[in-house]
Amino acid sequence: MAVKSVRPVDLTSSTFDSIRLTLATATNGIKALADYAATDEAFAQSLVDAVELIGEGRGRVVVSGVGKSGHIGRKIAATMASTGTSAYFVHPTEASHGDLGMITSEDVLILLSWSGETAELANMLTYAKRFKVPIVSISSNRASILARNSNVALVLPKVPEACPHGLAPTTSAMLQLVVGDALAIALLERRGFSAEDFKTFHPGGKLGAQLRLIDELAHVAEQVPLLAVGRPMSEAVIEMSSKGFGVVGIIDERGALVGVITDGDLRRHMAGDLLSQQVEEVMSHSPRVVKGDVLASAAMEFMQEHKVTVLFLVNEARVPVGIVHIHDLLRAGVA
Repeated sequence: MAVKSVRPVDLTSSTFDSIRLTLATATNGIKALADYAATDEAFAQSLVDAVELIGEGRGRVVVSGVGKSGHIGRKIAATMASTGTSAYFVHPTEASHGDLGMITSEDVLILLSWSGETAELANMLTYAKRFKVPIVSISSNRASILARNSNVALVLPKVPEACPHGLAPTTSAMLQLVVGDALAIALLERRGFSAEDFKTFHPGGKLGAQLRLIDELAHVAEQVPLLAVGRPMSEAVIEMSSKGFGVVGIIDERGALVGVITDGDLRRHMAGDLLSQQVEEVMSHSPRVVKGDVLASAAMEFMQEHKVTVLFLVNEARVPVGIVHIHDLLRAGVA
């Protein structure tokens, strides 16, 4: 099969100039937001207040917006929901036709509108005022109807759009998204949301595989290749071959793992009397081990760091309770 040649990129073309300008504009927008949060005390306080208001709420977070703000709002709701903050998106038009009934006085509204004057949000504002539903708004206009009617108004700095006409929401939408992510992560940390909690909401795909615990992928019981000290190497070779891991763990009289014998150990001790030697004469001492409550992704990183393909799982007394091969992790999609 012929290899397709790669055409060199013309870094002086108008197309690449446009791409580079958009990336620069986005980068400058993020920097402007970070600088604004670091220097404007009112804005910084409003971010903290928003996290406190949402974190202390007894209900759910309801996010709403139209157009690009609506798309960003959906993503903010999804990020919060996946990181332990119960949240969902309601379209303001649907809200005006019955979905307002999904919002209770115990909920917190997050309303997005760059101008702060989006007409479609009017009914939600009226409903929120009537039933005392607290509002966090994300806009760029402190004097807007939305900001003035919010419990916490997050007023973002006005930044140039990447669109050459200044019309298509690009940089502005990105800033809304960044602020939403900042709120979600602050809420995650506020409630001590752990990797194990994260796993509960992400059971599928590669992320779910990386969040599995190593003992979920381990071979246990009779599948674990083990032999007691004092046994001859002839038995070790049989145990290694029958279990198929290319390794055998050596345990002492208490059942604790004190060494391992690998294919490499066999090669290093190859001699005429190898099979008659005792296992402790050949084994490698202080083998690499892990506890069963370690994340699979962490175990993979540990194996790569120490250049091993097999790990024994041990309990607090270093008694082997399982074994995992790097191929088990690869098949599970951890890598």
